[in-house]
Amino acid sequence: MKQAIYFLQYIGFIIIYFLYKILPLNLSVKVSSFLFGTFGKFSRANKTALSNCRHVFPNLKDEEIQNIIEKSWNNLGITICELLRINDFFIKKKIKYINLENMEDFIKNKKQAIFISIHQSNWEVMIPGLDRIGINIGCIYRHINNNFIDKLILNIRQNSLVSKTSFYTPKGKKSAKDVLDAINNSLSIGVLIDQKDSSGEEVMFFNKKVKTQTGFLKIARKYNLPIVPVQNKRMNNGNIELTFLEPFYHNNLEINDTQMMEEIHKKIEEWIKAEPSQWLWQHNRFS
Repeated sequence: MKQAIYFLQYIGFIIIYFLYKILPLNLSVKVSSFLFGTFGKFSRANKTALSNCRHVFPNLKDEEIQNIIEKSWNNLGITICELLRINDFFIKKKIKYINLENMEDFIKNKKQAIFISIHQSNWEVMIPGLDRIGINIGCIYRHINNNFIDKLILNIRQNSLVSKTSFYTPKGKKSAKDVLDAINNSLSIGVLIDQKDSSGEEVMFFNKKVKTQTGFLKIARKYNLPIVPVQNKRMNNGNIELTFLEPFYHNNLEINDTQMMEEIHKKIEEWIKAEPSQWLWQHNRFS
């Protein structure tokens, strides 16, 4: 029965997918933004988003919170549309690289790193964006419960890569092996680090201890890999800016994983507060 429901969902998704493909990119983006902005507020996830936002901004009025979440739904709709047409997005050169000089050594000398970012703006462009500037990279992703849609999305993601060595791997036992194989084969790793990890460590995030993944820090220390934060920002003209912050190492034995993650969280908090409507509030982060 579940598979039958998944298949019907898949058919509906395919219809939307081809609708987005037929329309001009700018129009399909507007349609997707409208649909998510209009109907997202009626979903269960909207309550989670409002609760998360109130936790982060306790002093904002209800209408201000509502405005942030409504724009967040718009951003999610745009992101979904851009993912389904991600190659068109790159063809139209809508990705702008900031502080690219921080990447020169990695590109020129094929140097490895762990690239970290969050679910902000269009988080789907970071991996193909890095791949297209010459960074061979592997990325862990959280699979979609609907296996039909999951296969389609994975295919779209894989087809956005130009390198034969860059790849995506689903979170789980397989991803652990894939990541270690990638590191041993001189590839970099990309991780989105802002979501809840039920098996992770408790780390302060917006004044609350929450389950947080720190596995990438253990890898960075073990293999002495630099960590490169990548800020992702959507601009008013529809472009995306990927800003490469200065690389750093997690090799000071006096600083443990939790302490380092708290420092990283402080930087993430700055990003979210600067562009709150571009973050994925719909994730149950603070429970």
